[in-house]
Amino acid sequence: MAKESSHRPHRARTAGVHRVVVIVDENSNPFELGCATEVFGLRRPEIGRELYDFRLCSPEPALRMRDGFFTLTGVAGLEAADTADTLIVPNRPDVEVPRRPAVLDAVRRAHARGARLIGFCSGAFTLAEAGVLDGRRATAHWQWADAFRARFPAVRLESDVLFVDDGDILTAAGSAAALDLGLHVVRRDHGAEVANSVSRRLVFAAHRDGGQRQFVERPIPDVPDESLAPVLSWAQERLDSPLTIADLATRAAVSPATLHRRFRTQLGTTPLVWLTGERLALACRLIERGESRFEVVARRSGLGTATHLRMLMRRETGITPSAYRRRFGPEVN
Repeated sequence: MAKESSHRPHRARTAGVHRVVVIVDENSNPFELGCATEVFGLRRPEIGRELYDFRLCSPEPALRMRDGFFTLTGVAGLEAADTADTLIVPNRPDVEVPRRPAVLDAVRRAHARGARLIGFCSGAFTLAEAGVLDGRRATAHWQWADAFRARFPAVRLESDVLFVDDGDILTAAGSAAALDLGLHVVRRDHGAEVANSVSRRLVFAAHRDGGQRQFVERPIPDVPDESLAPVLSWAQERLDSPLTIADLATRAAVSPATLHRRFRTQLGTTPLVWLTGERLALACRLIERGESRFEVVARRSGLGTATHLRMLMRRETGITPSAYRRRFGPEVN
């Protein structure tokens, strides 16, 4: 069934709505384009408001996508990049081929006027070629890490993470990590509750921390079922309880060492980091729903004290609980 997209070539811009523009270039990857469309381009009537104004643009009227799978036509010209609040730059597998000067100029103009820039997968090469990543943190697919470092030594490449949020420039490591970064951006713009709603519609994990490893080993299991899903669901229903790693291991009927190994293998993180992330996400949802007493938020989310809540929120979101409440909490009439 066709999905309705908020991209309309001749539609007037919705006043006050953040505009996301994707530049598509010759040989661009369809998957990352699909990720951008899924996260930023679909209408979401279940939320009750439009989250983004979404457009595609290209430097040519007709462009062949990767390996000639199909030709893209009927999108806006490259000048649409000059209207973006967030600009998603082209990515493609031929990383050694220079990007078009017109595309690089559009990226530079967007950066100069303060637009947010996003590169999915090899999109980091586009950003680096434009010169906007010098001295900045970024990531790219692990397969191209050595080539990236050799060409762009001034960029602080972090090659073993899912995505990097460096403020106004964000990069995702690989194809699937584009969804992680996209949901991270929605969470940053609209809060955890909205991001969770988008992730449910995508049937995708609501939150994978950007610091998780890119390459998660998935060996053929020696036993019929080693899935962590049952113990994760069990823990998510008891986040306000004083759960320990030993409790999770007991529930999974394995030793703490085995549990740790399964988390590393299946999720690319540790049980403690996962549990803390889930508790922080619950704390954010409680604040968004109107709970103003931070001691209560900390207790109900299992974070213990308001002091611990403040420390974690500053570290993970960059803002205090009070600032988060002002930004994402219910409006007070």
